[in-house]
Amino acid sequence: MLRLSKKADYALLAMGYLAVRADAGASSAREIAEHHAIPVELMAKVLQRLVRRDLLTSHQGTRGGYLLARAPAQITVADVIQAVDGPLTVTACSVHEDSCDQYSRCNIRDPLWRIKDRILSTLAACSILDMATDAIPELVPVTKLRRPGDPSDRQPAAG
Repeated sequence: MLRLSKKADYALLAMGYLAVRADAGASSAREIAEHHAIPVELMAKVLQRLVRRDLLTSHQGTRGGYLLARAPAQITVADVIQAVDGPLTVTACSVHEDSCDQYSRCNIRDPLWRIKDRILSTLAACSILDMATDAIPELVPVTKLRRPGDPSDRQPAAG
């Protein structure tokens, strides 16, 4: 089964958050972590890894925090996942050919590598902007949202 690590999930959440809030300036690790109910220490580690891979910039000080290093349309989901988890692999031989006793006789290795390449292509075709546009309603303060039939939706009776 292919599955993203929790760190990759958190990195994508953070990148989406920063993409949506790009005009609002820098966001702190605490702000991002609290928004997504993620431990602050873990979020800070993930954000630092993204800084080291030049996907984010960090600024110290009272107005400091994290910003996207480039436009959200120029950062792909593949960039983020690989920054956090390393190269995408689907088989052990994707990285170390000598780790498999069947390497010289394997007839599924090449088809699996092609599948990995397709997965990576798909992830590279999706930008942080693409993902973030689905997250915009999530950033609207709850007090501004009303449910249909909410008493505040009713018009006053004409008198």
